Amino acid sequence: MELNFTTYAAIIVFLVTYALIVTEKVHRTVTALSGAMLMVLLGVITQEEAIHHIDFNTLALLIGMMIQVLILSKTGLFRFLAVHAAQRTKGNPVALLVSLSVLVAFCSAFLDNVTTVLLTVPISFTLAKDLRISPLPFVVAQILASNIGGTSTMIGDPPNIMIASAVKELDFMAFIKHLALPCCVIFVITVGLLVFIYRRQLVCDPKVQQRIMKIKTKGLIRSKPLLRKCLFTLAVTIVLFCLHGQIPGWTLESGTVAVVGASLLMLMTMPRRDKMLELIFSKVEWTTIFFFIGLFVLVGGLEVNGVIKCLAAGTMDLTGGDHTVTTLSILWLSAIMSAFVDNIPFVATMIPLIHDMGNMGYSNLEPLWWALSLGACLGGNGTVVGASANVVALSLARKHNLHISFWGFMKVAFPLMLLSIVISSVYLWLAFL
Repeated sequence: MELNFTTYAAIIVFLVTYALIVTEKVHRTVTALSGAMLMVLLGVITQEEAIHHIDFNTLALLIGMMIQVLILSKTGLFRFLAVHAAQRTKGNPVALLVSLSVLVAFCSAFLDNVTTVLLTVPISFTLAKDLRISPLPFVVAQILASNIGGTSTMIGDPPNIMIASAVKELDFMAFIKHLALPCCVIFVITVGLLVFIYRRQLVCDPKVQQRIMKIKTKGLIRSKPLLRKCLFTLAVTIVLFCLHGQIPGWTLESGTVAVVGASLLMLMTMPRRDKMLELIFSKVEWTTIFFFIGLFVLVGGLEVNGVIKCLAAGTMDLTGGDHTVTTLSILWLSAIMSAFVDNIPFVATMIPLIHDMGNMGYSNLEPLWWALSLGACLGGNGTVVGASANVVALSLARKHNLHISFWGFMKVAFPLMLLSIVISSVYLWLAFL
């Protein structure tokens, strides 16, 4: 890496911006955009490079699914599901947290994490309101569960999709075979620890539980025709998500699929209702969208100046060619880096480096790919900005007047993330090393 003005500027601007995001003295969206524009003004990254590094597929996915969920919320389905779930578990908060976490983890294995939390987090707030308890444990549990579940399959998380595209030998079943077991162990331990951490908040008044059991679910669905249309377009969207990468020649990315589903739903439900369209678009989380834009440009500034590649290559040099040390180094470096920067550019940098290691004499690269997958995906649980699902879920929380600070989330999530990487290290050592 050539150390010049732009390199130093990229590092300084990124660190200062990140520090402001952590302290939350200024709104994180304003901070991220200001840092991104400062990089452009200082010549750290050109305007064309900045635009190139914005992941429009992620933005389209966010916007498309937000629109579908917003329209779906008008049907009363979330209220119905919340009451039904509460009654099935007899209003027990611990049982609810576990069951919702299992649902989120399973869905995240086959859907994008962002889509999953957009569908499930609103249910959590309705449940918490009915039970008169804090929704915080439910939100944190669903964020962690979505990232753990997404790690277990080829289509569950973007890093896995990128690795599968780069290594043709790793097919859909290979990911399940090698990642499902450690993810299940990590999930069980994580949820168990969350129940212990939030045990005082997961207590409900027995009288409230009795009132929950008496609520009638009939009539909670406000519009069955609208619900049928919403479920139809959502089903089409989910099927297209699952088919992505499974059909040769398939070119539609997940963002395109989400926007197609949103467009189809709007066409079916409100082709001439201008006021309804304006209402729906006004409730899209635009602050979250622009926060991602700023974050993509900030990480892009580090990438084009070779900072991320230098960190990755430096770690490889420190291993001295030892296969065990190299595998575990990739795992831990991926986890720590993915907790603080977007994992997509980091994985894009690591893929050619691992390929080069194969050209330099590494006979078995398979453990390195699984280390990269586990580290990049699970590392997203470490901080608020570690994964897209984290940002979206916490933005939804703010809409419901639940403010979870950067440090408030990190002090719970980061140790659990480190524990998941310790478990992954043991698994990789036993299975491959």
